Amino acid sequence: MAAAPDPARIEAVRRFNRFYTRRIGVLDDGLLDSPFSLAEARLLWELAHADARLTASRLARELDLDPGYLSRLLRRLKDQGLVRTSRSKEDARVLWLSLSPAGQRAFAPLDARSREQVGTLLGTLDEPRQQALLDAMTLIEDALSDTPRPPAPIALRALQPGDLGWVIGRHGALYAQEYGWSEAFEALVARIAADFVDRFDPAHEAAWIAERDGRRLGCVFLVQARDEARQQVIPAAAQLRMLLVEPAARGQGLGRRLVDECERFARAQRYRRILLWTNRNLDAARAIYEKAGYRLIASEPHHSFGHDLVGETWEKLLA
Repeated sequence: MAAAPDPARIEAVRRFNRFYTRRIGVLDDGLLDSPFSLAEARLLWELAHADARLTASRLARELDLDPGYLSRLLRRLKDQGLVRTSRSKEDARVLWLSLSPAGQRAFAPLDARSREQVGTLLGTLDEPRQQALLDAMTLIEDALSDTPRPPAPIALRALQPGDLGWVIGRHGALYAQEYGWSEAFEALVARIAADFVDRFDPAHEAAWIAERDGRRLGCVFLVQARDEARQQVIPAAAQLRMLLVEPAARGQGLGRRLVDECERFARAQRYRRILLWTNRNLDAARAIYEKAGYRLIASEPHHSFGHDLVGETWEKLLA
């Protein structure tokens, strides 16, 4: 049920609108140092990204513009040779809109400057503040949209610069929040990450970051298994390490998907088995491993990260 707006909230929204329009230069004579107004630039963007069957009436509906105002905007762009029309072969009353070659040339630098402006804006923020900004913008978009967009699919990608810092930091933060583990665990993850970089063999090792809309949601690493005492490679054995799924992405099968990706890679590299080490109190992770066909082969009590724990070694045979 809609709530009656509080006057202070109304003013807060208006204040934000004034701030943001000033921040991105909407009030300037020409948007992004171009000869185009904001409305004209938006039309150029829509025409550059539209399919071949865009009409003025459809454009007016999608942008919620008065048809008369839209007609005047289009006329100005057509007079400059930037927009062209073609008559439908099926219905002579219908005119399709598109950018002319001159319009495409005019739009390209405008689009590039827009990307540069946003990149500069984001570049003033550190990673957590960038993500907070994106989350807030998504929240505003969903709250004010008549038809909230469905969530984008989660993609798995290779490591990029900055990812390892995120992996280390999120392991430390989440395990402290959820299990009360000390900073010693974060230090352990940092050592594992450093070893991954120092020893990385792309023919036998890989890592994946799960990402949606630029937000990291999980990770997993697959490395050559090593003897803990001598640090020698165990022949034909891989080790799954640093599996993590953000709370916001849990319950969607992402953990199993990351584990399955490790198995796919291990099989392709002709490993005969995959090993992993976990702790008995990590119920969600253990459930993923068990469902994926891993079996518990050893356990040992230990005191680590400020707690008495039981470490477990799990194995999946691939041959």
